[in-house]
Amino acid sequence: MQDEIMLPLWRDAPSEHLETLIPNQMQWDFVLVCDKHKPGSKKDDKRKEFLEELKNKGFQLKKIEDKKLFWGIRAPSEIFPKYQWLVGNPDKGWQNQDKQEGVPITTRIYVVNFILQHTRISSGECLWKLIKEKVFEAAFPLHESEERRKSLKMFWAPWRRKKCKEEIETSRNYFGEKVALYFAWLGWYTYILLLAAVPGIFLFLYGIFHFNSSQVSKEICEANTTIMCPLCDQKCPFWQLSDTCTYAKVTHLFDNEGTVFFAVYMALWATVFLELWKRKRAKVVSGWELYRWDDDEEELALQLINDPNYELRKYQHSYAGSTAVLLLVLLMIAVLIGIAHALVIYRVMATVIFTKSDSEFLRERADTLAVVTGAVLHYVTIVIMTKVNRRVALLLCDLEEPRTFCEREKIFTVKFFTFQFFTYFSSLIYVAFFLGRINGRPGNYVRVAGKWRLEECHPSGCITDLFIQMVIIMGLKQTLSNFVEYLSPWVMLKFRMCCASPKSNGEEEQQDPCKEEWLRNYQLNDVNIFSLFDEFLEMMIQYSFTTIFVAAFPLAPLLAFFNNCIEIPLDNYKMVWLQRRMVPRRANDIGIWLQVLEAIGILAVIGNGLVIAITSDFIPMQVYKYAYSPCVLQNRTDIDCLTGYINNSLSVFHIKDFEWQMKLPEKLPDFMNGITKCRYQDYRNSDDYSYSVQFWHVFAARLAFLILFEHVALCIKLIAAWYVPDISLTVKNKHLEEKYKNLQSRLSDSAVVTGITWIVSSMDRSTEV
Repeated sequence: MQDEIMLPLWRDAPSEHLETLIPNQMQWDFVLVCDKHKPGSKKDDKRKEFLEELKNKGFQLKKIEDKKLFWGIRAPSEIFPKYQWLVGNPDKGWQNQDKQEGVPITTRIYVVNFILQHTRISSGECLWKLIKEKVFEAAFPLHESEERRKSLKMFWAPWRRKKCKEEIETSRNYFGEKVALYFAWLGWYTYILLLAAVPGIFLFLYGIFHFNSSQVSKEICEANTTIMCPLCDQKCPFWQLSDTCTYAKVTHLFDNEGTVFFAVYMALWATVFLELWKRKRAKVVSGWELYRWDDDEEELALQLINDPNYELRKYQHSYAGSTAVLLLVLLMIAVLIGIAHALVIYRVMATVIFTKSDSEFLRERADTLAVVTGAVLHYVTIVIMTKVNRRVALLLCDLEEPRTFCEREKIFTVKFFTFQFFTYFSSLIYVAFFLGRINGRPGNYVRVAGKWRLEECHPSGCITDLFIQMVIIMGLKQTLSNFVEYLSPWVMLKFRMCCASPKSNGEEEQQDPCKEEWLRNYQLNDVNIFSLFDEFLEMMIQYSFTTIFVAAFPLAPLLAFFNNCIEIPLDNYKMVWLQRRMVPRRANDIGIWLQVLEAIGILAVIGNGLVIAITSDFIPMQVYKYAYSPCVLQNRTDIDCLTGYINNSLSVFHIKDFEWQMKLPEKLPDFMNGITKCRYQDYRNSDDYSYSVQFWHVFAARLAFLILFEHVALCIKLIAAWYVPDISLTVKNKHLEEKYKNLQSRLSDSAVVTGITWIVSSMDRSTEV
């Protein structure tokens, strides 16, 4: 069954000649899908009114009836020359591309989508609200032929730079500039990750080569007589420091002398990466002739095409509204921090539960199991809070009433990324900078609800806990999440295809080839305005992990590199074969994400400086080496200057001074016979347990290093940003030549006009004479 409303030019044409009047390729710009509403119902009336509005604008409609109602939409051809004229013909940079009526297909889809989304019925509702109210189920452009989509394979590799350029152009021709810039940025980011992964590998190899030669690790492994205080209150035994021998050696793999230089290098890398991307972006968009493209101008042009009587909506600002939104954002951040505190409490309780277990395996590894299960629980909260954060960010975005879609996208991006950042990193911030530093000391522990004492750092060092957290969260994020991201749409597509009813009337299908194509596109997974946003967000979170705490996990860039080499072709496959076609959008940059990257770069300097100054043992080792070691006090040169560091870094506690909550085992282990003291990691006096002078030396050194590191790193970032221009000289000279030629042309035109004016005026004077 068909219901056709023809364009004015074709109004009197017979319906059987429809296929000859419209080019075979890309006959319909959009397809609307809806349920078979009861005639006379409110939804049915709204659907008819919306379609009537499109008819009044000159759109051609075609109806196909199946289990659902399908409406093919084709825009009148006269709107596209208007668009090209108003925005200065942005399609002039296209060469040898698929076009209809002189317009690239991506431009047609983009313009038609804008008109559909801004066509309102008498109640003031537009298409997305009608979809929300179930008047329409979906609205989507059609994919092109299977042969055309097969050409969109995008297998990025750094040794195929020329091939990658062709793949970016192919992506632009099919999905538009915004998606093409995403792939261009992702490919460039993956390529530059190699420069970060290689030093991380060398740092890790350095730790392996010195696995058994570290003086600190040797002392820990030989500390058979160093009795450490229990790590919990009940059933926790005293233990020997040598029990952590293996963990100490593993910690040295990423916490060694080269960590500081690697952190400074990563700060420089983040800056150079951004500057080089700006250069590449300028070169790419200049080739597309979109360098001076303006999103405000384009949106205004589309508004005027859709409605010539459109009233300009000016910029507005409300201090009261901004204050309310700011308070709500702070409230949401407080909630996310509260969730991080809940994870801390879980780890405290999990440690107690594991230590009370009847299994010796669980008791001996209570701290490690608490850290691991806490990291897994953190990942679960990330999955849940991501959905909550999206809804809250949308709500706050609506409160600000953004003027245009681009402005709405920027506001939403900033809020959602902020929420996601605290969701991902609140627990890591606690582990990195607070764990083991606010738990008190033996005999005077800080307790939760006056009962459970706060957990301590891992016996081999606080940076080990941060390393475990990052490995688990980043590993799950890049394996399990990606597995679900690609497997879920594939399974859903196969399920819908299996459930699709077989063709009941072969003759009808032969007479109407559109039906099969529309059904096939309808079965694909839905896409929305956040589809590309989610891809960018995923990469920004990865970039944060790769830079902010990279001092604790030097192999993070390598892990990110391998993930991205898989991510690019999988993203391409998902967009082409598993999802409905994205609406192409114009862009000349990655938008607000560039500012997000710059903010992450600054946080990377601060974060890595804090990790080295506070989390790592680098500063205490240097203070001991140059102030308290035998090399200084005894003027010895025949030994390692870190000799005696472990004994120096451990304070003494008298067992008789344990608080009443501490229940010691009824029978002490054999190695505890005659022992009245235990050791714990801190710098305190053994008589009154007050901080020793060395504690303040270490504290001052940490603070001085942090200030020096951040200033040096920030200066290096600024110098690198100045040294590497944002725009290459080739692009600058190209635009300079264009300006010069335009001015010359105007000057020559002005001379011609002046000459004509002079001739006319001379003729007038001669006539008067």
